[in-house]
Amino acid sequence: MTEPIHIPDDKLTSCAERAKGKVVVITGGANGIGKEAALRFAKHGAKIVIGDLDEIAGRKTVVDIEAAGGSAAFIKCNVVQWDDLVALFELGVSKYGTVDIVIPNAGIGDKGTFEVVKFDEKGKPVKPRTITLDVNLTHVFLTVHLAQHYLTIKKKEGDLKAVVLIGSMASWTGLTGASLYSASKHAVLGFMRSMTQPLEARGIRIAVIHPWFSETNILPLPLKLFLAGIPMVPIERIAGAIFYAATDPDWETNGSSWLLPDDGPVFYVPKEEFKFGVYKMIDDRTNAIFKGAKAVKFYPRLAKDIYRHTKPLWNTLFIGAVGAYVWKNQDWIIPTFHRLVSQIGFA
Repeated sequence: MTEPIHIPDDKLTSCAERAKGKVVVITGGANGIGKEAALRFAKHGAKIVIGDLDEIAGRKTVVDIEAAGGSAAFIKCNVVQWDDLVALFELGVSKYGTVDIVIPNAGIGDKGTFEVVKFDEKGKPVKPRTITLDVNLTHVFLTVHLAQHYLTIKKKEGDLKAVVLIGSMASWTGLTGASLYSASKHAVLGFMRSMTQPLEARGIRIAVIHPWFSETNILPLPLKLFLAGIPMVPIERIAGAIFYAATDPDWETNGSSWLLPDDGPVFYVPKEEFKFGVYKMIDDRTNAIFKGAKAVKFYPRLAKDIYRHTKPLWNTLFIGAVGAYVWKNQDWIIPTFHRLVSQIGFA
């Protein structure tokens, strides 16, 4: 894998001017990482739209931002409810006219005991709770789906448009006792990789931030006790990584990961390359679609392959079209046919 690149703290705000006046929609922005990120963007002139179930803390964050001279709005939002997510984006557009940066930050730790099979009073297995996947994964899918539309409202060429996802070091390794959490964070990384080119084609950046544990409410007390003595990631640095990933103007970093594996600096990990056999062929084909001159050679091959695979369909369509034409014009085609046959002696 490509060696990661150290990003010093003072560089995390080096593109801060690009955030000025931008509209940031953030889920789970009432507490923890989300709140810190909201404050960071607001400090540099961005307008903040927060969606969270914690109405008291969410409105308090808005008050804090406004007290510091910024602008913010809050709406109570259950991130697993489609209508609530739509209302969150609509608030951003109605209040500020557009949306520029989207951060699906809301998340929870494992809920329930997936690794233990439980039984009801009849001795039948009970379905485990999967709310962790709903919040950490489905909510991300739905938020990014909406972002594809709302980020393009009033978009001009060169405008800063970005999506920043929140992964975890659990995106890269499994956590015993946290199967659903690990699965959701692995999936967030895969989702980002899959969405990179479609979003880039629309002029939208995407990235994933992967922090180790930080001192937030997502950590249950037993886990905090287990981690006692192990350095936590400063929450301010996580917010800095989110800020930098969104505002970095370099498209070479698009679709990449930003790791915070301990209490040290942020590491930028260039897009990994797994290019063997069929994977290399698929990668070459995908790149050819999106990158200029290669398309000159690519598209003829593409057209040839498509025709080869769909030849029976094209033959059927051709025969059908001829038949339809004959049927529509039978009043003159059939007599003409009989006349020609008669002339050459077959009738």
